[in-house]
Amino acid sequence: MPATVSGVRSITEMVTMLGGDSSVTWTPYPHQIPPPGDWRTWCIRGGRGSGKTEAAARMVHDHLEELGSRARVGIGAPIIPAARNICMEGESGLYSLFRDSFVTYNRTMSEARHKGGGYVYFTGTEEPDRWNGPQWTMLWFDELALCNPDSWWQAQLGLRLGSQPRAIATYTPKRAKRRFIEEVEGSPDTVLTTGSTYDNPKLSESTLSYFEKQFGRGMLGRQELYAEDIEEAEGALWQRAWLESRSPAPETLKRIVVGVDPAVTGNKDSDETGIIVAGMGEDNQIYVLGDHSLRASPSQWARSVVGAYEHFNADLIVGEVNNGGEMVELTIKTIDRSVPFRAVRASRGKAVRAEPIAAMYEDGRVTHVQEFEQLEDQMCTWTPDDKSHSPDRLDALVWALTELSKDRGNLRFRYIA
Repeated sequence: MPATVSGVRSITEMVTMLGGDSSVTWTPYPHQIPPPGDWRTWCIRGGRGSGKTEAAARMVHDHLEELGSRARVGIGAPIIPAARNICMEGESGLYSLFRDSFVTYNRTMSEARHKGGGYVYFTGTEEPDRWNGPQWTMLWFDELALCNPDSWWQAQLGLRLGSQPRAIATYTPKRAKRRFIEEVEGSPDTVLTTGSTYDNPKLSESTLSYFEKQFGRGMLGRQELYAEDIEEAEGALWQRAWLESRSPAPETLKRIVVGVDPAVTGNKDSDETGIIVAGMGEDNQIYVLGDHSLRASPSQWARSVVGAYEHFNADLIVGEVNNGGEMVELTIKTIDRSVPFRAVRASRGKAVRAEPIAAMYEDGRVTHVQEFEQLEDQMCTWTPDDKSHSPDRLDALVWALTELSKDRGNLRFRYIA
């Protein structure tokens, strides 16, 4: 029976969607072969173009064929368009590969019906409530390292239909979700397979050659091409071991400072504004108290800066003014004219400013009161020769700790709110 396609906006789109050929014989690569045993979750960690999506799509199709009308499959991606455009309609998507197996496909309702009666629902993970309630025989979350972790765990509660419910997670590692991925990979009923971009023989020599020249074994190449979970970048100024001895701050601190590395724009492609709070104890030990960094408009980040200042009852706000000049202080004082502000200007390179602070960590003179995942990832992966992005949280940290290390003799006690 031919598939019925709903929600298509043009004849051209329909012809494109119905024009594929799913009869081509497929020879899987080793990392695309489903593992044996009674596993519940199959993690496929692979580099870009390694064949993760196709492996999962074919596993889902086999599941639909096997269970027939009993199959209930949930497909998740970081956002709704990714679930539709990649997991279903992408070159290696479920619907693109096996469109002849579906009797209905509704892009608008984000659902499809297999010819055997099985049901497929695909959506984003932005709102965990979408995954609260439905029951599944199989789940597939694509780019898990970019998904909302709460949606994954909500969906797991619904993975309870049939005699052997299973989940597939496909992803390239991302530092920001490293702890979450470790939890998923570390489960006793999880099986992990890995593959690199170079394991896909279909990629052209010119493409592979460009990737190798451009990224090679650098940090981005190791993560995006070789699918390595990077703890520390080679040449990074900080080591993870220096951050592990966490402890609460003492009840009284003699100085508290808010360090700010401001972004001058507030769109989705802007840098973040780094906002780090740190304090010094009576024994001159420095405690990193909070990370309030965010991507926002100047008025929004200024509110966050003043909010952090007030919450921690700080003494001073220290802000870099290289890009914004006097506007940085004016923006903050628009929120509260009374806050004390000291402008600092970067006249030397980031590495020169950061090296003394890294040395303080190595000597055990700085303690984090809790895990600050994004800040610590930035600290342990940024290298002095990395010009690809601005380490905003790291910069704010350096400004705050540089101010505290000057020991200007302010001995007034401050209490943490």
